[in-house]
Amino acid sequence: MTTSTVAQTALGVRAENLTVRFGGVPALDRLDLRLAPGKIHGLLGRNGSGKSTLAAVLAGFRQPDDGRVLIDGAGLGTPMPPYENAVVTSRVCLIRESGDLVDSAPVRQVLGLAASLRPYWDAELAAELLDRFEVPAGKRISKLSRGKRSALGVVLGLASRAPLTIFDETYLGMDVPSRNVFYDALLADYAEVPRTIVLSTHLVSEVSTLLEEVVILDNGRLVTQSPVDALRGRGAAMVGPAALVDKFAADFTVLAEERLGGTKSVTVLGDLDPALRAEAAASGLEIGLVGLQDLFVHLTAPAPKGDRR
Repeated sequence: MTTSTVAQTALGVRAENLTVRFGGVPALDRLDLRLAPGKIHGLLGRNGSGKSTLAAVLAGFRQPDDGRVLIDGAGLGTPMPPYENAVVTSRVCLIRESGDLVDSAPVRQVLGLAASLRPYWDAELAAELLDRFEVPAGKRISKLSRGKRSALGVVLGLASRAPLTIFDETYLGMDVPSRNVFYDALLADYAEVPRTIVLSTHLVSEVSTLLEEVVILDNGRLVTQSPVDALRGRGAAMVGPAALVDKFAADFTVLAEERLGGTKSVTVLGDLDPALRAEAAASGLEIGLVGLQDLFVHLTAPAPKGDRR
């Protein structure tokens, strides 16, 4: 993927001091982040963390109360805010779990509307994906199952080939085989037409192999933004004799621990440099990486009562 290709087909995002309130309560609270163009970003957070609000702001569906969002790349020339900006929103596609579909319309009509609104629309890809997901083009939206509605949302998102495509929990209604079809189709089409993709999801373990960058939100604030490999490197799982595990874990934040007889297992947060990993392994400890989902759970765990994070 060359720099010139990304510049033509992908959008970058810059949020500065971004704040959105509902009834005076912040859904996004002074958020600063950057989404590099031409990457697949994971937007992770617990319920109420602000993921859907952020997605709506990026797509121009909602105006920030404070701060700003700027979108650039894909021929825009200069960075622009998305709200009430047709030039930007024609290049951004947000597919939400609700579907935003007219129940009385047949699938074929929904695709025709998308084609008229999306300058990068690929009708051939849309037809291919409808077949793969077995979504009948002549059926009305109201007659589709939840899974087929979710699949149609995926079709609309991928076939839009929008330079910034956001999937906000769109695929939760799909069964596991259908989600796997989606993941395969996303990677294949992303390789063919690189663009910026944001996956907002709770299914962290399922999508972890797709992601290049991760943004984790909690209570409307940024917990961390990091390349996936760097985030995985922030933790380690240690298993071995209890005294030895305690010795090597002493300088780290222990996220979880289990003990069975004289054997202990701990999950720690911290930077285990190669020399320390080698020393621990040579001492008889088993050292493994912490899964992205485990890190997500620990990084967004509620603070102990009376502790303000």
